[in-house]
Amino acid sequence: MEVIHKIGRRKTAVARAYVAQGSGNITINKKDMAVYFPTATLQYKVNQPLVMTNNEGNFDITVNVYGGGITGQAEAIRLALSRAMCELDAENRGILKPEGLLTRDPRMVERKKFGQKKARKKFQFSKR
Repeated sequence: MEVIHKIGRRKTAVARAYVAQGSGNITINKKDMAVYFPTATLQYKVNQPLVMTNNEGNFDITVNVYGGGITGQAEAIRLALSRAMCELDAENRGILKPEGLLTRDPRMVERKKFGQKKARKKFQFSKR
């Protein structure tokens, strides 16, 4: 098996995942996953596509991720790994699709408009 390269995005985070046959090592930005994502919730999000397709411990995964916060980065990695699992075996799509792991979350931060305090909040109007 050659290396599978997939991209996942969430908010402004972009993750490039490289999946190769191996022993289950997950490296994110040249750090171990437990070091990069210290909380169990974020580690669960990254591992979710592997656990659901019974592939944990079968592949060495290297990820380059940038932009956004740690939650957005974890979800971007999850999307990239979900896409990689679908390329490995077409049957995995039927497992991951109902859970929403193959859907790119389109929600982004709305831009600030001129003449306003924030994207939607207006300046306070006081009549004296």
